Amino acid sequence: MKYEIMFRIMMRLLQKRKITAREISEKYEVSIRSVYRYIEELIVCGVPIDVERGRYGGITIADTFRLPVGYFTKDEYSATVNALTAMSSQISDANIISAIEKLQSTQKSERRDLSVCGNIIVDGGTWGDSTKFSDKMFVCEQAVNESKSILIDYISREGEHSKRVIDPHVMILKQNVWYVYAFCHTKQEFRTFKIGRIRSATFTGAQFKKQKISRDELDFGFSYTDKQMISVTLEIEKNSLADAEEWLGVDNIEPRGESFIANMQLPDDSVLVNKILSYGGAVKVLEPKELKARVKKAAEKIAEL
Repeated sequence: MKYEIMFRIMMRLLQKRKITAREISEKYEVSIRSVYRYIEELIVCGVPIDVERGRYGGITIADTFRLPVGYFTKDEYSATVNALTAMSSQISDANIISAIEKLQSTQKSERRDLSVCGNIIVDGGTWGDSTKFSDKMFVCEQAVNESKSILIDYISREGEHSKRVIDPHVMILKQNVWYVYAFCHTKQEFRTFKIGRIRSATFTGAQFKKQKISRDELDFGFSYTDKQMISVTLEIEKNSLADAEEWLGVDNIEPRGESFIANMQLPDDSVLVNKILSYGGAVKVLEPKELKARVKKAAEKIAEL
C-alpha cells in the first residue's frame, strides 16, 4: 500500500507539477506526516522534488523530470486517453481515473534534440543518455524564448550544491558545451551556468522583463580573470593534430618541422592538466615549467596505479 501511494503521488506530481501536502493527504487518506515521509523517500530514490512549507508553499517536481518514453505513438496516446475519458464519464471507476492520470503524467513533451537556425543545425544531445540533457535544454530554451524564471538545482565545479532562481536571457554554445547566460536572483547579477551542471530545472510561474544584452557584455571568458589564465606553449604530434585543432582552434596552431606548436592563454586549473594527459603523450608542454612539472607528477601518479 505504501509504495502504491508513493507511485500515485509521483504520477500526480508529473501531471500537475505542483500540489500541496493537504491535497495528497485528503486524496489518498493518509496523514500529512506520512505524505512528507513518502516525499522524502521519493527524493532519496532520485526524484527531483522540492518541498516549500508555508501558506504559499507546496510540493513541486522539476520540469526536466520525465518518465521513460513508452511504446505509444502520439496518435495512439491521444486515442487511448480520449477513449478512457469517455468511459470515465459513464462509469465511475477509480481504476479508470487512475489510468488516465498515469497516461497524462507520461505525455510526451515535444523536445527539440536538434535546434535548427537557418542553415545551421545544432545537436543539443550528449554522448550516452541524451534524454535528460535534452529535457534541460528544452526547459532553458523555453525560459529564454518566453521570458520565464526557473528554479535550478546547480552543482558547481567545486562541488557546491545550490538552488537559485534565474532569469535566462541567452543560450551559448562554446567548444561543444552549452551554457545559459542568466540573471541570478541569489547573487543579484548576471552569471553563466553550464547546462550540463544543472541537476534539475522548474518553472517558477514568474515572468521577467528581458534586458538588452550586447555581445560585448557576454562573459565569453566564463568568469576567468587574468590571474587565472596562463601562457602555454605546447608541442603537438601530427597524429593528434585534428583533435588538438578542435580543442585549441586551427588559428592557434602552427607547423614546426615534423610537429606543430600552439602558443596561447588557457585557464590554469586541474582541467588543463587532465586535458593534456588525455592525449596520451601526443601533446608535450614546452612552457611554462610549472605546468610541465604538474603534468609529469600527474602522469607518475597514473603509472603508480
